[in-house]
Amino acid sequence: MSGEWEDRLARWQDELKLFAQLEDTPWVSLAQAEAETGVSRSALRSWYRNGEIESRLVDGPNGPQRLVPLDAVVERAAKSPRIQRRAEREIGLEAQVTLLRHRIDQLELRLAALERRPPVSEG
Repeated sequence: MSGEWEDRLARWQDELKLFAQLEDTPWVSLAQAEAETGVSRSALRSWYRNGEIESRLVDGPNGPQRLVPLDAVVERAAKSPRIQRRAEREIGLEAQVTLLRHRIDQLELRLAALERRPPVSEG
């Protein structure tokens, strides 16, 4: 039973990684978005219900799981002075460095994708 559960969890994590690679932005669970950005789950739910960020429901190891694009959460949080103040208080230096590394990784992926595109010919 334990081996079956671990296999299921591993497959689900692989699917999340594939989503991120295909779309140039990681889709993460609400728990992960909360942990990485300091935005509460209730705020995240409000944002996707109001159409301020995208979300999708996928089959997870424990049933349906709500995912949100991490970049969209970061961008939406940046627009909220209240969340910024709270995040600054709650997120330690290490977490801020982690967020910045993530943003740099995403920018590098986008730059690499742009560099792979053929030049647009004028004519």
